[in-house]
Amino acid sequence: MKVLVAESLTKQFGNFTALNGVSLHVEEGEVYGFIGPNGAGKSTTIRILLGALKASSGKAAIFQKDVWIDAVEIHKRLAYVPGDVNLWPNLTGGEVIDLFGRMRGSYNKKRKNELIEQFSFDPSKKCRTYSKGNRQKVALIAAFSAEADLYILDEPTSGLDPLMERVFQDCVMAEKERGKSILLSSHILSEVERLCDRVGIIREGEIIESGTLEELRHLTRTNLSVQTKEPLVGLSAMNGVHDVLQEEDGTLHFQVDGEELGTVMKHISAHGVVKLESAPPTLEDLFMRHYEGRGAQR
Repeated sequence: MKVLVAESLTKQFGNFTALNGVSLHVEEGEVYGFIGPNGAGKSTTIRILLGALKASSGKAAIFQKDVWIDAVEIHKRLAYVPGDVNLWPNLTGGEVIDLFGRMRGSYNKKRKNELIEQFSFDPSKKCRTYSKGNRQKVALIAAFSAEADLYILDEPTSGLDPLMERVFQDCVMAEKERGKSILLSSHILSEVERLCDRVGIIREGEIIESGTLEELRHLTRTNLSVQTKEPLVGLSAMNGVHDVLQEEDGTLHFQVDGEELGTVMKHISAHGVVKLESAPPTLEDLFMRHYEGRGAQR
């Protein structure tokens, strides 16, 4: 079942088009990765989904309810974490978490205490003393202790150290196992790759690629390191071969487009393979390929 559906969302600010026909959906029990650089339209899309901004055209629904008309009802089952959290400076972190919980009507106090421990968070300090990372922890603890069915997370690990990022990832996987749905906007590609079932890449207000990681990896380049008995001539001139580098010992490092891999391997094997190492394509390869030269193919 689709928990979230957005169809042809467009948003204009005067003559500037921030979103141009953005469509995406999140299934029940799925983690959907929403990636793109700053200014690509991620936060504008999320503000529309939260009912904080009205789309110029198109439509969006969460739990089969209109995000603009039924925002109050939707938010009863939704938890949101922004990338830059502002808190009441004279309240403690614990007071803010409890306040958020009471505003929702209910929250899991046992889960809250477990999360405070997992995130190594001191809830007794005033919010004005917290670093950016600790302010993020307040929002994350409040969100994951809520009884939500959909989590909308907009750059949620901004300011967290790598250890806390791992705690966050464990929380996301735990919610997924409980059948919850997550829309994760992030520029940390390793995080998206580890957590997400499907990914949408947005650039200049348009979704330019979407699909499962396996589907998108067909579009990426495989990284190869090769040593051969005979000099490997003509490699750089082959279709689909990119960024050839040679070490002093003759080892060649390069990338190959997936559709040309068979032809390239046949060429390499004819020169007597001594060593061959391959690394599977990563989401970062795909991401960078789309943004090199404004997404032009090389």
